[in-house]
Amino acid sequence: MNERYYDIIVSPVITEKATMASEANQVIFKVASDATKPQVKEAVEKLFDVKVKAVNTLNRKGKTKRFRGIAGRQSDFKKAIVTLEEGHSIDVTTGL
Repeated sequence: MNERYYDIIVSPVITEKATMASEANQVIFKVASDATKPQVKEAVEKLFDVKVKAVNTLNRKGKTKRFRGIAGRQSDFKKAIVTLEEGHSIDVTTGL
């Protein structure tokens, strides 16, 4: 396996919205900020042994939040919404 695949896919996103997307055969991952759609597609196909239909990416800008009166900033990150072919699935709760 190529070590770069683990650098491209940072972590799965487990939220209520991501769980609803899994019903439409989609999985959401936090990916490296310099990763391209073809790189994400190749990494998911090799790491999870599935066929990827489409990849959509988005850059989420960091937000300023306050915790106990102290201002802090969340970091920017890139998300990839990976649509899988029919009959393929990824269970992100088990890990890699």
